[in-house]
Amino acid sequence: MMTSNAGTTPASPVVSVKPVELRPPDRGTDLLVKVSAPVGGRDLPLIVLSHGYGSSMDGYGPLADFWAARGFVVIQPTHLDSRTVGLAPEDPRTARLWRYRVDDLKRVLDQLDLIEDAVPGLAGRIDRDRVAVAGHSFGGQSAGVLLGLRVLDPRVGEDLSDPRVKAGVLIATAGKGGADLTPYAAEHFPFMNPDFTHLTAPALVVAGDKDDLPLSHRGPDWTMDPYHLSPGDKSLLTVFGGEHSLGGIAGYEVRETTDEDPDRVSLIQQATWAYLRHALGIESASWAAVQKGLSATSRAIGKIESKQV
Repeated sequence: MMTSNAGTTPASPVVSVKPVELRPPDRGTDLLVKVSAPVGGRDLPLIVLSHGYGSSMDGYGPLADFWAARGFVVIQPTHLDSRTVGLAPEDPRTARLWRYRVDDLKRVLDQLDLIEDAVPGLAGRIDRDRVAVAGHSFGGQSAGVLLGLRVLDPRVGEDLSDPRVKAGVLIATAGKGGADLTPYAAEHFPFMNPDFTHLTAPALVVAGDKDDLPLSHRGPDWTMDPYHLSPGDKSLLTVFGGEHSLGGIAGYEVRETTDEDPDRVSLIQQATWAYLRHALGIESASWAAVQKGLSATSRAIGKIESKQV
């Protein structure tokens, strides 16, 4: 088991502002975002965090708060599938929710000036050259698209990668589609058909070895596909005993958490923070410390492997 907060910097005060309203003309609904940032500091790296299906900008406090308290600006858009939006199933946008999600993430980057101005004291403090994306579940696919993942909808995967994004974290993200999906998933989620061969940007894939989703018949190793099937600089954090909420990352008191475990949450907080500092070229000592901490004890609650292809 890792020492609590091993390898991380002390927490600093954070300011959070919500909702910041973006008004895309082609979305039909305003895009609401939450911004969390350290009170002090300059040249702050940025993480755009994409929530899982049905959640919102108010979710994922255990991750967003941890990252912001340790030097990152975190921006959380509320996607159209959020329960807070209440999009009707017959709404014509429903069939393309995956694409609206990607547009949301890009729009955040397009309108950083407006977002900065909405947060007192933030203007001019974001390092535009150190931008990362992160996502959980459906949000992992959304974030992955900006890193090079292509959605086969239905057959040809359009390149929607974004050169402004330098690295990412994909948490409990869907694996291969096609025959690997259950009949229900294939019928209701045709966009769940990713092509990982162009996902070349550096990324940390986080997967629970007990995350047996009903969307695939393959079992927990399905969410490890983004690591095994993508080229380039990748790392895989396997969380032992982790189910889909991985100990409770989706919120402090989220009822959907089936495997509540503060140690798992702490591991993911530390590992994701340290990895992104490494991948964005800030420093690598913290990432090395996390890896060493896991390998140094037989009571570790996870393992990390890496590749460069």
